[in-house]
Amino acid sequence: MTKIKCCGLMRNADIDMANRLHPDYIGFVFAKKSRRYIEMDTAKALKSRLDQDIRAVGVFVDAEIDEITALVNAGIIEMIQLHGSEDVNYLKRLQEHVDVPIIKAVQIRTKEDTKGLESIPADLLLLDAGAGDGKVFDWDLLEDIRQPYFLAGGLNPENVGDAVALLHPYGVDVSTGIETDGYKDEAKMRAFINAARSEK
Repeated sequence: MTKIKCCGLMRNADIDMANRLHPDYIGFVFAKKSRRYIEMDTAKALKSRLDQDIRAVGVFVDAEIDEITALVNAGIIEMIQLHGSEDVNYLKRLQEHVDVPIIKAVQIRTKEDTKGLESIPADLLLLDAGAGDGKVFDWDLLEDIRQPYFLAGGLNPENVGDAVALLHPYGVDVSTGIETDGYKDEAKMRAFINAARSEK
């Protein structure tokens, strides 16, 4: 069964939606330039509301390793997602400090971008068209990828079922596609989760 990650949760209401609908993962964004950025104290309060069966992922862009380590050690996040220019050396140093799964985001624009992915020392990849800009890319580019990955970029309740049926990714990641006017929409979140989990 394809895993589902609902990213960019910021409010108590968002957590309550997740608790009712039960995605596999939720994401807290710790990248300060993002409009979905939250501080550690906010994330801690939100995590305390979250159903223990849902795993919290911290999303970072070129963050200091100490910042990530603090969030892991405080029990606020159970997985790490990296969206910046973090290289192999950074990943290896981070792995020396934490013992939780690491997801590395990779932008896929051409077939060339899919080469060498197996050399990235991360537990999972997240394949996206850009830096969270909500755009779909050419899924045919992924046909030769064998390692597990989250599919992201422009997913919504209308297209996620097709994506799962075509690609069988480890997981799907959504943020903008379950929002209305910049806030998480429970009806859209429910429709997305139902579509991702429906067998085609």
